[in-house]
Amino acid sequence: MAVTQEKLQTVAGIKEKLSTTKGAVLTNYRGLTVAQDTKLRRQLREAGVEYRVFKNTMTRIAAKEAGIEGLDPYLEGPTAIAMSYTDPVAPAKIISDFVKENKLQALEVKAGLVEGKVIDANSVKALASLPAREVLIAQVLAGMQAPIAGFVNVLSGSLRNLVYALEAVRKQKESA
Repeated sequence: MAVTQEKLQTVAGIKEKLSTTKGAVLTNYRGLTVAQDTKLRRQLREAGVEYRVFKNTMTRIAAKEAGIEGLDPYLEGPTAIAMSYTDPVAPAKIISDFVKENKLQALEVKAGLVEGKVIDANSVKALASLPAREVLIAQVLAGMQAPIAGFVNVLSGSLRNLVYALEAVRKQKESA
């Protein structure tokens, strides 16, 4: 294979994308219709996810240069990569939801990439099933708030009992 300047630039571009991506999903897109592929690309684009097809050899070289280990076994056959530079969960969630909505067997998830670490297809599915970031933050805050709310209820219970006792004494003095 003759190494041309254009190929070197392509490898450098892929390396840059792989190095800066927060989350990526590698898929086998064989069997998708043009309409399905267009719909998937539109959903990914709306979420700020880049969806590209690169040559496996160039991706393999770029991954090695970027220091990403374990990607080689997944770079066989037609491979498309959905990459997000801001949200590590977005590509996995969108692709998994797309497969569920359309009941597709054609779109196969090969592997994923989260913060430079390669994960298998089952881990990508687990990642996609996580609740949204806002929901996770709300759950953490609720967990932090629960002990404080319980403490406030305990303290207010003592005050409430004191008020009830004083009210009972007042009523007793009025009736006497």
